[in-house]
Parts: sequence; C-alpha cells; structure tokens
Amino acid sequence: MADRHGGLVYLNEPAQLLWPQASSGDWLHETAPSWLSDAHTRISNGLRAMDADALSGPVQDRFFEAHSTPGIDGDVVWWLIDDTDRRLAKETLRTAQDRSEILSRVSSTLLSTLNVSRCMEVAASMAAQHLAEAAVLVAPAQGRRHPVTYAVQGGPVMQISQRIDPRSVPGLAEALQGFPPVPARWIDPARIPDWVVPAGFTKPVGSVIVTPLPGHGVPAGVLILLRSSTEQRFTEGEEVFARLFAARAGAALSAARLYTEQADVTATLMRELMPPSLTRVQGIDYAGNYRAAKDHEQVGGDFYDVHPGADRSQETLVVLGDVAGKGLEAAVLTGKIRNTLHALLPLAGDHQRVLGLLNGALLSSHHTRFATLVLASVRRRGGKAHLRLTSAGHMAPLIVRADGEVEEAATCGTLVGALPNVTSRTVQAVLKPGETCLLYTDGITEARGGPLGDEMFGEERLKRALSQCAGMPVEAVVERVQMLAAQWLGTGQHDDMAVVAISAPKTATLSVVDGHT
Repeated sequence: MADRHGGLVYLNEPAQLLWPQASSGDWLHETAPSWLSDAHTRISNGLRAMDADALSGPVQDRFFEAHSTPGIDGDVVWWLIDDTDRRLAKETLRTAQDRSEILSRVSSTLLSTLNVSRCMEVAASMAAQHLAEAAVLVAPAQGRRHPVTYAVQGGPVMQISQRIDPRSVPGLAEALQGFPPVPARWIDPARIPDWVVPAGFTKPVGSVIVTPLPGHGVPAGVLILLRSSTEQRFTEGEEVFARLFAARAGAALSAARLYTEQADVTATLMRELMPPSLTRVQGIDYAGNYRAAKDHEQVGGDFYDVHPGADRSQETLVVLGDVAGKGLEAAVLTGKIRNTLHALLPLAGDHQRVLGLLNGALLSSHHTRFATLVLASVRRRGGKAHLRLTSAGHMAPLIVRADGEVEEAATCGTLVGALPNVTSRTVQAVLKPGETCLLYTDGITEARGGPLGDEMFGEERLKRALSQCAGMPVEAVVERVQMLAAQWLGTGQHDDMAVVAISAPKTATLSVVDGHT
C-alpha cells in the first residue's frame, strides 16, 4: 500500500519477500520497479483510473500482474499476482506452434522439388532463416569430394564441391555415418575450421550445432548451424528443434536422391527401348516414326529396327513389329524381341529360320504375349532397291510406285509366340528410284475417328493417301501417314502407331564436262 505522495504505507509478508530491504515510510519509486511506481503516480494525479486494465512487468527475475484498489485517505493498494509460470507456458506454447508451422512449411517446400541440388539449397536457406545465422549442409561424398551448400541469413546460397576432412569438425564424421548428434556444448567454436564458415559470416563463431540428416536407410548428409558470439547460444530446446528440422530435410533429400537414381535408371533403359533414328544406309533411304498409345508414354508395344549389313554387298535387315498389349509391360517384351533378333542377324538370310528361333524363344519365356512381325531384307543393285519381304501375322507392306499406284506385297504368315510352329511366305520386290515400300502397324489402319468418331481409318484410305505420296522423300511419306492418322483420330484414344518407309533414292546421271572431271 502507498499513499498519494508515493510513500510506502504497508507491505504484507509476500511483498516483504520480494523487497526485503523495504519498510513503511520508504518511497515507492526507490523500492518498486518504474512501471509500477509510474502507474501509481498517474493514479494519484488523476491521469489513470483506479479500475483501469491490469499492469504487468518484471520484478527481479519474475513477472507480475498488478491490480489497484482504493485504500483509506487516498491510499492505493496494489495487488501483485505472480504470472511467470503462465507466461512461460504461453511462450512455450507459442514457440511450439511457431516451430510446428515452420516444420510444416519446411516439409511442403522441400517435398515440392525432387531436384537434389535445389532441395539442398532450400534446406540450407530455411535453416539459416529459422534456426541460426548461418547453415552449412554437407552431403555424402561423391568420390573424394563432398557437395557443400552454404547459406547466410538474408544472403545468397552457394553450392560447391570440395575436398574436406570430416574429422576436423567434432561429430561430423560420425554424423555422416548416421550416428546421433554430438551435444552443442561439447563443440568448441574456436576449433571450427575455415571451410565451415560461409563467406558472408564475418563475426566470430559463438555456438555450433552438428546434426545428421537421416535418410531412407542411409544418411542424407549433415546440417551444421552457426551462431555468432554476439548472439544467444543454442539452447537444449533449439537443439531438439534442429534435429526435427533435420529429420524433415533428410527425408526430402533422400526422396529426391531416390527419384533421381530411378529417373537415371529409367532414362538408361528407355534409351534402349526407344526406336532408332533412321537415315540413309548403304544407298537406301529409311525413315520411321512411332507414336505411343498414351501421349505421356515414350515406348509401348510397337517397334522397328534397321540392322545394316557389313557392306554394300550385304543385305540390311528391317524389322517392324507389334506386341499384343501396350504400355511398359509390352515395351519390355518388345525389348526382348529386338535383342533376340539382333542376336539372330547372322541368320537373317533365312527369314523362316529367324522367325522359328524367335518363336521358340518367346514360347520358353515367362511372357504370355504374342507378336506380329514383318521382315524386310534390303540390298541396292544399281539404282534400284531389291527387297525380300516376310510377314508373320502382320499386315502386308505397301509399295508406292512412281506413277502413284499402290501395291500390296503378297506375303503372309502366322504370328510368333503363340503356336509351336511359325509358317510364313517370303516375296521379293524391286523399288525403282523414287519408289517406296511402307511397313506399318495396325494402330494406323484401326485408328477410330472421322465425323462420328467410330469409323476406322482403314487400308483403303491409307492406300489412297499413299498414292498421293508418289516420288516424295521417305521422311515426308512417314510424316504424312502419321499426320493423316492423327487428324482422323482427333482427340480420341488410339493404339500404338509405328511406320517405316524404305525408298530407292532418285539419282542424277553424271557426265564428263571436261577432260578429267
């Protein structure tokens, strides 16, 4: 209790514990903190109402709420309520909520990218922003070098690959192997090597955290957090939060690395399954085009290959086929057929034998799918292309003559991979300069579209289109066939579509224009 002039009138026992040296008659402003004595003065001067909102402020190392009530003869009674524990609980709750929000934001941000380099950059940047003044992310070694990402609060992120000695930082070598982190109090900031400190971190290092980034089965790296000597040292709670942050970052990095590895494996396998690019081989022009059943796919059940002979006297083997089904599973069998045919190239002079051996290989495999094929052995003689054509359950090749007439090769046979024996008929054809032989799969002729969307493109429509391609380069023929089929389809669904064109190129007659040229 204090009078209107600011003199102490009375202190009860708890108040005497707070101010053991105070007694009645002392001045309030010499005893109590300024926030309390100033409020008393304002009440005495009529500048503050007695029932105004409660005040709050520190008293020594505690925190109190102060409420005022009128006493006798203008005295003011101040009731002080210890609010320290409630405030600490509220602060702890707010900190936990803030950290939970940060972790949620970290997870969503890191998992939004599957690029390893970008993920490391974001993890280091967010760690510097929310956990420390600077962050260093050390990835597992690649050869003799470690990818290292540096981030300074409010500054740019830098990524380099360098040779480092993990043993130079306490706990780093162990953390890279997945062992638990070393407590921050065990790390002497003065012993931190220069390579750990980012270029933009100019103050002396005052506190360090080294925590592993746990991955899926193997460590994803290590996160090093730095604070300067002018800042508060890392607390035990901040170390726990750093480990939670590292767990989220490690999971995201591990997922990004796993995706990258799988993407690399897929790309490597895909290169082997993709149809080859075709060009002129031993004086004969070739062109091909493939369109998968689904636009997001690159491979499927249709395929083609061109295997050149050793020299111009040897035949070039052209293969076009269609495996039952579509998608990745059909593409796997496609790859097996292509590899088997490649191994059978020394026997390519006998189409029937090649088809018989391929049929046996498919029947002995675990696949239950079958395939149709057409083989074309091509050799140039003079300016003409001589072909041997064999169909195994496939549509017969179409030959476009120079005058626009379209002929259907009289070859036929049974499909491979379904029956114990394969029967086939091989026919011969000759292409004059400018004439083309077209091999295609049923995805072209069975493409459903048109005005009502349910009519097949059909062989007759294909032949009429080819009759207009007489004399065109093979690339143009292939492009026109695929374009017409695509226009017929519109936006409708379709099967895999593959086309290969073989042409004897047009040649000009050379003549002597002087005595030696």
